Amino acid sequence: MVTQCSPPQVLLKGLSYCPCYSFSIQTCVRADMKKKFSFFFLLPFMQNFTKAGEQDAVRCNTRANLISAGCQENEIISPANKLNIAKNDPLSASENGQVVQMRPQKIDLDLRPGLPVSFNVSFKAAEGHPVDLYYLMDLSYSMRDDLANVKVLGTDLFAALRKITKHARIGFGAFVDKTVLPYTNTNKEKLLKPCDENDQQCQAAFGYRHVLSLTPNKNDFEAEVKKQFISGNLDSPEGSLDAMMQAAVCEDKIGWNSNSTRLIVLTTDAGFHMAGDGKLAGILEPNDEQCHMENNLYVKSTEMDYPSVGQLATQLEKNRIQTIFAVTQNVESVYKELSKMIPKSEVGVLSSDSKNVVELIEGAYNALSSKVTITHDSLPENVRVVYRPICSHGEKSENQGVCDQVRVGDEVIFEITVTADLCMENKFFTISPRGIKDTLTVTINTTCKCQCDTAGPIGDPHPHCNMRGSISCGICRCNKGHVGQFCSCKIGDKDEHTLRASCQKDNGTKCEGRGDCVCGRCECHNTDSGSQYYGPYCECDDDHCEKYQNQQCGGNGECRCGKCECNPGFEGSTCQCKTSDEACRTVNNSVCNGRGSCKCNQCECRGGYQRPHCLECPGCTDPCQTKSGPFKKNCSEACKTISSKIVEKFTFTSKECKQKDSEGCWMTFKLVQLVGEDNYEAEIRKQRECPPPPNFIAIIRGSVAAVHLIGILLLMLIKLLRYMKDLKEFRKFENEKKKSKWSSKTKLSLQKSLNTCWISFLLMIVEFRDPCAFRSYCSV
Repeated sequence: MVTQCSPPQVLLKGLSYCPCYSFSIQTCVRADMKKKFSFFFLLPFMQNFTKAGEQDAVRCNTRANLISAGCQENEIISPANKLNIAKNDPLSASENGQVVQMRPQKIDLDLRPGLPVSFNVSFKAAEGHPVDLYYLMDLSYSMRDDLANVKVLGTDLFAALRKITKHARIGFGAFVDKTVLPYTNTNKEKLLKPCDENDQQCQAAFGYRHVLSLTPNKNDFEAEVKKQFISGNLDSPEGSLDAMMQAAVCEDKIGWNSNSTRLIVLTTDAGFHMAGDGKLAGILEPNDEQCHMENNLYVKSTEMDYPSVGQLATQLEKNRIQTIFAVTQNVESVYKELSKMIPKSEVGVLSSDSKNVVELIEGAYNALSSKVTITHDSLPENVRVVYRPICSHGEKSENQGVCDQVRVGDEVIFEITVTADLCMENKFFTISPRGIKDTLTVTINTTCKCQCDTAGPIGDPHPHCNMRGSISCGICRCNKGHVGQFCSCKIGDKDEHTLRASCQKDNGTKCEGRGDCVCGRCECHNTDSGSQYYGPYCECDDDHCEKYQNQQCGGNGECRCGKCECNPGFEGSTCQCKTSDEACRTVNNSVCNGRGSCKCNQCECRGGYQRPHCLECPGCTDPCQTKSGPFKKNCSEACKTISSKIVEKFTFTSKECKQKDSEGCWMTFKLVQLVGEDNYEAEIRKQRECPPPPNFIAIIRGSVAAVHLIGILLLMLIKLLRYMKDLKEFRKFENEKKKSKWSSKTKLSLQKSLNTCWISFLLMIVEFRDPCAFRSYCSV
């Protein structure tokens, strides 16, 4: 069944398209994508064009290749691009008074993918075309002298515009900056009068004010401008981008005419704030490129950030506005850089008092109108456009066509080439001169169906299809229940999906894209060299092995299923090396020290060992730790890969290792790795470092002394506790004695007795006797 080409990979970028059948045409996709030639297709009369092993996609080829393969000239299909000019009004004023400056206005294209088509577009700048000029002035304090001259500018400005057209209108707007810190002094008095105290005529601070909508009356212009007074702010840059954005997007407020040439004249002596500067005032909301004018004031000035240069350029181009920057000498370089990023803009230098502004505007307008730039809006995907201007001062480009020094009434021509790389339907884009309302709409459709196919029901059975199908575009269209290139496969109870699945390796592409699935088995195609793909899924071929010195398998082997099988005496992935291990041999005549294999006369080391001879292993575990330990009982088993000898003095130059043996002594040894990964020789020093035995006499003496000391301390503690208890009893006795009454004689007798008792008590303490006898001896 013939369908529209899908997926897009079937098509050839930069070429033509192939007819789409039910078979795979991946071979056609593999053609050289960089070559620029067209492919052609066979008519249905030649059924046996393909040979055994060839896929039907070989029908897609160049005319010369098809004829050389036996195809007749009249059997070749080569669809041509079609161009239809749907609207082509002449370059003149129409009956309703509108001027037509570009033709044609609408073109329909029917293209072959990858095949370009060219057409011409004519442009003629009409004399007397309406002009709208919006004068946007900086009213910061430094422009006070300029404002005085602009107030009497109306007559001269209108006179200059009358030289260009009879249909001229002019408007006026003013700007300063956002009325927040740090741009403007927010003191209440300073907001009302931001100028010097000596200036009586000073208006309150503002961001942007629309003063006068576009009008053909010069008296209205002069009257409104005379009402304006200077204002002021703090920093040098101004809010000019804010003002230009609002003047561009507020089309109804400004009064722009849809058929006119639109101009904004910006006059200033300072730089400009742009996106991001609003953060200094805590304004984080980005500019939304919408109109926010109420009572002729920009009301979102203190809520939205300044627009970016990119945002402003987009809106100026979208609204067909051309810009003239009339600036003083000190900021000329700044605005020239800005002009490079804003289409259709010019920069002129103002005198210090703006007296030359009329001449400046006139010269800048002539420069803008003499340069014609044709460009397009956003293109559909996979569409390319190239412009070639046919004029004396033209610039060829893929994005735009430019003709310079074009005078009013001159007709210039642009050759435009359009290419669609993939299939598409009803896609369109517009081409227009910058700053001019005229447009050309280009609609694109592509030819992605086989024109030889009737797309009707299956016809009469044909012998070419084994009487099981009919012919369409030279290809069999099989009856139900039969499949295959010649309808030779009867699927029976199986559905076609099951048969296709048996031709897919790991649920991948059918026959790896290199063959046809016939009755559940792959019939492989021929390769580009004439050989054939092979394997159960056509996964193998003998033409795509690695190359060395631009020869497959280095010329020293044969390609087998994508891998090189080297001739005797050669090795390597591309058979680039002679079989030899000379560079891999070490001083001990081993190959890579037994820790790697020699490939291409170079060691490939194992386990972290390093080239050139796999001698060292920086990342391996230290053998001092892994090849030693207290193996008293199973030493021979644990250290069977180590041969050792006891020496008085080391002869090895490796580092010393220390390890405790089973007796707790430190033994010192050195290890040298022999050929192989786990093969060592050890030298063990005969003298060990054993710790001295303990001093038992000192330990016993110390223990006895410690016992005696502890005993004395315990006795003293017991004595102290008894003394504290007796002292408590004595104090109790003293208190009771004071409460008793005694005669003098009794007192004297008792005093003697007490003295005797105290003397006895002290003797008891000295002699370590029991002082408790004091109670009975001295009781009253």
